[in-house]
Amino acid sequence: MSLPLSDYEKRKQISVRGLAGVENVSDLKKNFNRHLHFTLVKDRNVATPRDYYFALAHTVRDHLVGRWIRTQQYYYEKDPKKISGGWQVEEADDWLRYGNPWEKARPEYMIPVHFYGRVDHGPDGTKWVDTQVILALPYDTPVPGYRNNTVNTMRLWSARAPNEFNLKDFNVGGYIQAVLDRNLAENISRVLYPNDNFFEGKELRLKQEYFTVAATLQDIIRRFKSSKFGSRDPVRTSFDAFPDKVAIQLNDTHPSLAIPELMRVLVDIEKVDWDKAWDITVRTCAYTNHTVLPEALERWPVQLLETLLPRHLEIIYEINQRFLDKVKALFPGDFDRLRRMSLVEESGIKRINMAHLCIVGSHAINGVARIHSDIIKKSVFKDFYELEPHKFQNKTNGITPRRWLVLCNPGLAEVIAERIGDEYISDLDHLKKLLAYVDDEGFIRDVAKIKQENKLKFAAYLEKEYKVKINPNSLFDVQVKRIHEYKRQLLNCLHVITLYNRIKKEPNQHFVPRTVMIGGKAAPGYHIAKMIIKLVTAIGDVINNDPIIGDRLKMIFLENYRVSLAEKVIPAADLSEQISTAGTEASGTGNMKFMLNGALTIGTMDGANVEMAEEAGEENIFIFGMRVEDVEEMDRKGYCAKDYYDRIPELRQVIDQLSSGFFSPKQPQLFKDIVNMLMNNDRFKVFADYEAYIKCQENVSALYKNTKEWTKKVIKNIATSGKFSSDRTIAQYAREIWGVEPTHHKIPAPDDPRE
Repeated sequence: MSLPLSDYEKRKQISVRGLAGVENVSDLKKNFNRHLHFTLVKDRNVATPRDYYFALAHTVRDHLVGRWIRTQQYYYEKDPKKISGGWQVEEADDWLRYGNPWEKARPEYMIPVHFYGRVDHGPDGTKWVDTQVILALPYDTPVPGYRNNTVNTMRLWSARAPNEFNLKDFNVGGYIQAVLDRNLAENISRVLYPNDNFFEGKELRLKQEYFTVAATLQDIIRRFKSSKFGSRDPVRTSFDAFPDKVAIQLNDTHPSLAIPELMRVLVDIEKVDWDKAWDITVRTCAYTNHTVLPEALERWPVQLLETLLPRHLEIIYEINQRFLDKVKALFPGDFDRLRRMSLVEESGIKRINMAHLCIVGSHAINGVARIHSDIIKKSVFKDFYELEPHKFQNKTNGITPRRWLVLCNPGLAEVIAERIGDEYISDLDHLKKLLAYVDDEGFIRDVAKIKQENKLKFAAYLEKEYKVKINPNSLFDVQVKRIHEYKRQLLNCLHVITLYNRIKKEPNQHFVPRTVMIGGKAAPGYHIAKMIIKLVTAIGDVINNDPIIGDRLKMIFLENYRVSLAEKVIPAADLSEQISTAGTEASGTGNMKFMLNGALTIGTMDGANVEMAEEAGEENIFIFGMRVEDVEEMDRKGYCAKDYYDRIPELRQVIDQLSSGFFSPKQPQLFKDIVNMLMNNDRFKVFADYEAYIKCQENVSALYKNTKEWTKKVIKNIATSGKFSSDRTIAQYAREIWGVEPTHHKIPAPDDPRE
């Protein structure tokens, strides 16, 4: 009979090692050594760190493979209702140079994708002919569930030229052209986010979007037609059940060509009549909108579509004509409404509005936070909401607690598990139990201690990687996200310069020490965003080397911001900057990650901040600035930046410093474009929120001096972050859009008896 477990042993059971689900350690070690010797042909005397990584990756993949195959078999056997489809410098990241041990190529499922050509309307129907063919080679990556034996598949596509080099071409001197043709074909999957300021970039971007959509749809249809796991022989010939088996979620407008492509396949290839094909398409597709900024909603030039995808343009015209006929019947004589709702924009360069295509071709449309979903109904897509209100929903974004707590912040995960158990890992609502510990001295001490340990680790990382020494006892003030005017990194910069000026003015005053970190990437062709990065680094160069400032204020730009860096900085942050102009941020997910990891939020009432304030209580986060109604009122009255410049002395000093070259003495005019934008053409009204932001930051510093009260608010934030789990989000998509009931059923492991 086993002895009862001691408290220490109980804690050990729910430690992070236990949470990670390591099973038989000796077997793992044995497999690791086997892969090192026999897969990589190395021994420990000559193996490099990369060899150890690959050996470990192969070992873990072995562990997943049986469950991966079993999951796919299970889906076929159970026949579930649906199959769910300084200056920034860009450098090539040759991440596949050494291969990727996690992926498996599937050349047997290679698919042709067509471009260009012409459309032939004949007695046998419509055909898209004389096309250029590029092959799509699938690569599968296993995506394991959390302790349920489920391993799903993420399928990515690599572009391949259809033919190897022609020896005859080589012999007659056509080798260079053959290489160029091959490279052009394979560029489709070679460059992520090409600069689309130029025609070539636009064309490549559109090619990428259609390539992934066409390959994925062909693959979905092949699987729909198959009767059993692994079969390539078509069995189903009727598409009546297609919407019951397949859900296609259009994640923003980038996959919007799925709508005309599915119509093309059904009408031209499968010979389904138009009305039935349209019914199938609408019931299959749903659209998630991720932005309200007009410039981010894709509008493709008709001329480009006509050249690249001529048949799809014909289908879009037909969809538009039928849709406008419906609108005309409901709103006779309202020609302005027809113009606003048309899929085809006629003013200036003729374009196709892809968001309108997504709305018309989907059975459900959702925003990603409640305030965002309200905005798209009230303004951005108001006409469409009035026409079909039943289509519109909200699905507030979420984050996975497995990566964004257990993996990246094991110390915090463990002290939470010691208090409330580890069920919160798969049901984040359990974190509410922590509200009982808000005044618990031991828990307050543990949470503060973990935060300080994370800060010390990150400070050491910064010193090693960035060669800057920071004060680990300073307030870590972090803004990490895409660099964009609407996210207002510039407002953060104005605050930092204001703090700098205050310290310089009264160097003997006590100031709460602060380390401000800004990280993120700018789109390759976005000039002002790149200037913002340069400004951050220039401010840092001045402040970080000023002996009067010392370690009371530092500013650091976190270059090459990515998931692995986020996993380090988010657990170390004290303050999370979520300061977009109200009404511009759809949701945000970084805000949720910071909240879960014990940072307090300073933010506007925008995106998911609104719901975070509801959950935690407005008194537990730092809310400032204009609300959406205030911004709308200012738009009506007019925003004049110079009024704020003239009225606020500290703001005027900051702008004058930028104008005079204080932060760029060798290039005094360096930041003239930023100053000109802020003074004359600022759509996002930075100056209008400056005073409120500075005042709110003073409240932040005041509270930070009281460690106990600060930590109590941290605990309240962690305890109320359960709503923002991606498990909740995905369950809502499943029930309310895809028509699938989520289950906690655990698939039998490969070595278990089958059900």
